[in-house]
Amino acid sequence: MSVYDTLKSLNIELPPVAVPAAAYVPFVQSGNMVFLSGHIAKKDGKVWAGQLGKDISTAEGQQAARAVAIDLMGTLHAAVGDLNKVKRIVKVMSLVNSTGDFTEQHLVTNGCSELLGQVFGPQVGAHARSAFGVAQIPLGACVEIELIAELA
Repeated sequence: MSVYDTLKSLNIELPPVAVPAAAYVPFVQSGNMVFLSGHIAKKDGKVWAGQLGKDISTAEGQQAARAVAIDLMGTLHAAVGDLNKVKRIVKVMSLVNSTGDFTEQHLVTNGCSELLGQVFGPQVGAHARSAFGVAQIPLGACVEIELIAELA
């Protein structure tokens, strides 16, 4: 089954690449590696703002991270032209806007990791990962995630 068949079965439509809000590009390819810039969580087309441990629950944070994964896949598609060319999702780095006593950043990030695994399958979608709690993310977003992929 192709990646696009899986996306269709999950009722996921990939968004276009977002215009960068600062001095960076959405992705860079070097050899067979593609590096995606951090993508912030959006809900209904607007920044999904808030802080885990204060006004956003872990479950809602997981949904925000899942939404970021969809945006990342849209950018990855734009970068490589065909998601079936992805040999491996190598690494995901997640920043979670959270209070000092919130300790479930890893669970929030599962929203992204689990969707990538579901869409790409265990051989391609399983990846190394970091999940950090941070005091703030640009525009007050609750989650920001970047991704590194290897192409076949």
